[in-house]
Amino acid sequence: FLFLRNASATLIPSVVVPLSLVGTFGAMYLLGFSINNLSLMALTIATGFVVDDAIVMLENIARHREMGKPPLQAALDGAKEIGFTLVSLTISLIAVLIPLLFMGDVVGRLFHEFAVTLAVAIFISLLVSLTLTPMMAGRMLKGELQHEREDFLTRVIARYTVWLDWVLDRQRPTLLVMLATLVLTAGLYMVVPKGFFPSQDSGVLQVVTEAPQDISFAAMAERQQALAEKILEDPAVASLSSFIGVDGTNTTLNSGRMLVNLKPHEERADRAQAIIERLRTKLSDPATGVTGIRAYLQPVQELSIEDRVSRTQYQMTLTSPDMEELALWTNRLLERLQQVPALSDVASDLQNQGLQAYVEIHRDQAARLGVSVAQIANALYSAFGQRQIATLFTQANQYRVVLEVDPSRGDGLAALETTYVPTRTGGPVPLSTVATVTQRPTPLLVNHQGQFPASTISFNLAPGASLGEAVEAIEAAQREIGLPLSVEARFQGAAEAFRSSLSNTLWLILAAVVTMYIVLGVLYESFIHPVTILSTLPSATVGALLALLVTREPLDLIAVIGIVLLIGLVKKNGIMMVDFALEAQ
Repeated sequence: FLFLRNASATLIPSVVVPLSLVGTFGAMYLLGFSINNLSLMALTIATGFVVDDAIVMLENIARHREMGKPPLQAALDGAKEIGFTLVSLTISLIAVLIPLLFMGDVVGRLFHEFAVTLAVAIFISLLVSLTLTPMMAGRMLKGELQHEREDFLTRVIARYTVWLDWVLDRQRPTLLVMLATLVLTAGLYMVVPKGFFPSQDSGVLQVVTEAPQDISFAAMAERQQALAEKILEDPAVASLSSFIGVDGTNTTLNSGRMLVNLKPHEERADRAQAIIERLRTKLSDPATGVTGIRAYLQPVQELSIEDRVSRTQYQMTLTSPDMEELALWTNRLLERLQQVPALSDVASDLQNQGLQAYVEIHRDQAARLGVSVAQIANALYSAFGQRQIATLFTQANQYRVVLEVDPSRGDGLAALETTYVPTRTGGPVPLSTVATVTQRPTPLLVNHQGQFPASTISFNLAPGASLGEAVEAIEAAQREIGLPLSVEARFQGAAEAFRSSLSNTLWLILAAVVTMYIVLGVLYESFIHPVTILSTLPSATVGALLALLVTREPLDLIAVIGIVLLIGLVKKNGIMMVDFALEAQ
């Protein structure tokens, strides 16, 4: 409306958006797609692309109307003149998305639906722009159309003409600047930090707690409760749920979990990552934290490819046939990684420092007293097991009666020393009379991966660090400590997907450029015109990479997709310039 000063002209392109999106919804239904984060992102991006074609068509029709042509004739001439340009724009833009369709691994499966949805929306917008937009323009553009060119826009066009003449008079330096921009693009790509998925603030934090491996259930419950109270003191926390005990997620007694619900965004000043840093500082301080338990915090992500619950966000697994060698090198690597500035909350799930009591029976002494091994086993089970001796029934419930040793008689080895076993004569004797109890370290848990013993080292990123920097630092640490070939180290989950996607990122961008060149070459039947159109890409890519450096954001998958779409957007402007230049010839 600001340019054409006509309400009807404003209404025409606005109709294209809902029609294109409705058509896209129909295609998504036929393809079996769902409404999710990725498809919604595609539809959001498509909104800008679909209206662009209609605006180009309408502007060209309006130009013919300003020549004095009647509305219907202006619509026919304008559509005929700009039709090939719109087809070129759409086909080349869809061609940019082709590499996304053939991405492999988990990332490819994630973004396949995104690429198809966006391509369908762009194609439907082309059909609408070539049919409905000219028809509506021929029927609705009845009044006078006047571009607002008397002041600001006229001065902009005049200044652009001066600059264009200046550039055309200096073609060789301009080409050198373009080549320098291409080199600068490659340099910026090398120095910009790399990432995988941006961290989301979903309003939920996951907390994994870890206590000493020889802790009891009662002590673990007490410390977990104290830790929960400390977390609830934070003004940004609304509520939490806490879990301890051995289950499908907590594989050992000394670990626990919490899900912390944050207050809505409008009721808190900080984002999730800042809250995590504040809680981490508070809980790790001996004066304000809880002694004997450690908490590992990470934000819950709506889009995640992790297949396990770990202490922190990223994981690396070590495997070896030798359990002792695995434990040795896990501890060495853990100590080295805890010194890396790019990492925080480095932890391992190696649980080999538990305690186990061994009862060694003196068989000669037990035989003299008439104590059998079965009697000793039954006495121990009655004292420390879950022996059910009765069931009490009421009108509504039933209660199982379970034997246990009197807690006042002590715990640990002290409870074993006060345990009595029956003899043949009927009188009980202390367990220490017929057996010796010793305490030895033992693994609480032995994880396996690929049938081999495995341990997982998990880590978070330090503030300001990228996943690419962390991966490089970990690989350097492995070389520094001399990790043997018998111990295999491999990233898992998001870290592993990042490594595979990092090697494909550059090829993805190059494939998009090559695909566009081939498509444009076929459309224009020329080798030179596609080069002219694509010559604007380096400057746009430099701007994108500089924006990432200035904002200290990593080049993650979302940024790569943004650059790919930016390539398509910049290319559209180049196509229009080349088309009008060819028409002017």
